[in-house]
Amino acid sequence: MELNNLRPAKGAVKSKAKRIGRGQGSGKGGTATRGHNGAKSRSGYSKKIGFEGGQMPIQRRLPKFGFTNINRKEYAAINLDTLQTMVDNGSIKDTVTFEILVNNGVVGKNDLVKILGRGELKAKLDITVHKFTATAKEAIEKVGGKAVTL
Repeated sequence: MELNNLRPAKGAVKSKAKRIGRGQGSGKGGTATRGHNGAKSRSGYSKKIGFEGGQMPIQRRLPKFGFTNINRKEYAAINLDTLQTMVDNGSIKDTVTFEILVNNGVVGKNDLVKILGRGELKAKLDITVHKFTATAKEAIEKVGGKAVTL
């Protein structure tokens, strides 16, 4: 084996690439398989996202709408029936704090938590989270628990 007869391993090279733009004798000279005029025939061409051949793109034809409040606070919602099932499973006893909910995987550590009033709560719980709905607070206090806002 010498330098003049080195070859890649069999199967390593998929196919011989056609040598484009290497003169008329190659059969791939001249326009180099790019056709004649137009943006695609020129160097540096890249189709922009949403380009529709010069037609006015859909994102410019449609009007702007809506509003996004940058100060919006997203709350992770937990219903009373979810808390009751956790009591039945034994994952919570008599107090529910944000840390206990995070440890049980109900909410994430960066979430804000709001207790909602769906379902029925039978257990007496002292709950300390970020927010409560009026119906949830009423239901918690009706069974003798405490609803404490962080």
